[in-house]
Amino acid sequence: MLTLTDKARDTIARFIASADRPLTGLRIAVNSGGCSGLQYAMGLVAEAGDGDLTVDCGPVKVYVAPDSAPILAGTVIDYVESLEGSGFTFDNPNAAQKCACGKSFAA
Repeated sequence: MLTLTDKARDTIARFIASADRPLTGLRIAVNSGGCSGLQYAMGLVAEAGDGDLTVDCGPVKVYVAPDSAPILAGTVIDYVESLEGSGFTFDNPNAAQKCACGKSFAA
């Protein structure tokens, strides 16, 4: 389905551990929007949504919105830190085109 790099997994686990409420994992979906037509939506959640697929990534669970699963198949999520900033990156083999900012894509 999808993969988290060690850095992404450790970062998500750290965010979950430092939250002020009980959380169980990261939910990810693909929504319409952005300059290329589709964009990633991510958020820490207390439980999976209806019909979500669960990907067990060691100590981190990733919940994938069912309608987004085909678009996210094979995606590798990483967390990078650089002088320009830090954040999650997506290496999605289903993205036919990416925008220059890296925040949206077309399938």
